[in-house]
Amino acid sequence: MSDLLKKDAVNVLKGFSMGTGVFPGVSAGTIALITGIFQPLLDSLDALLTPSNWKMLLKGHVKEFLKAVNLRFLVTVGIGTLAGFVLLARLVEFVLARFPVQTWAFFFGLILVSTIWLLSDIKKWRILDVFYLLCGIALGIWLCLVSPTQTPDSMWFVALSGALGVVSMILPGISGSFILIMLGKYDYMLGAINNLEWGPLAIFILGCGAGLVLFSKGLHWLLAHHERPTMLVLLGLVLGFLVKIWPWNDMEAVAHADGLAASAAGQPLHIPGAVIWFIIGSLLVCVLYLTARKSSSR
Repeated sequence: MSDLLKKDAVNVLKGFSMGTGVFPGVSAGTIALITGIFQPLLDSLDALLTPSNWKMLLKGHVKEFLKAVNLRFLVTVGIGTLAGFVLLARLVEFVLARFPVQTWAFFFGLILVSTIWLLSDIKKWRILDVFYLLCGIALGIWLCLVSPTQTPDSMWFVALSGALGVVSMILPGISGSFILIMLGKYDYMLGAINNLEWGPLAIFILGCGAGLVLFSKGLHWLLAHHERPTMLVLLGLVLGFLVKIWPWNDMEAVAHADGLAASAAGQPLHIPGAVIWFIIGSLLVCVLYLTARKSSSR
């Protein structure tokens, strides 16, 4: 096998690892950081959104365009990521249907500890920092309380979900799957992936592309000029959104998994299993972030 093909295979595997972003609380951006492809990915996406590169293509300079956007890298990573999402989505759908409390406890641990870990990176806290964080938490809780449990399955909303969910590719620590949960489209997109519903999938992917165009430049600007308050508000939002991830938030789903009547009265709470899987999720995040720090210090 040539060195180029070996490099392609490695990029596919790294992309596949980013597919773990299908788990709420696991950020595809964090996995990209750990595997060493976050900066090349950002550079390639930025080049892809640069008008001068497209002018180069329109003038017939195809090779120069492919080199400028690093298209081979983008394609191989994209293939791996897509494969990871497709394969892991089946696992997530299976465990959510049969072990909802344990699964949500696992996700709760992932999200809570990853957010705390990111907050620990912020040094020399000021009163204004606490204010930004509390504003984010309050906004997150408010959105959870006012957002409907059912959101429209219209294609415009699927596209919007893709546009907002793709933020995890841009910001390490922010989970795109978690954003889909907030929008009420996580289960819907899991079903679309597992049943290969090409219509919703195509619209969702188009929404992701639009999100990259609309948000990547803006987020880069915010992080370049107002990184601290932006991250504090975002992390506060995530903490507030945990209301939606609480393992016993949907007791009807628990009753259904246990093969009981729809009534949740007298429903077993599965507390020991929830505690165990919360700890497993928390430890997994610690391993991921310790690995990320080790990789970034090289």
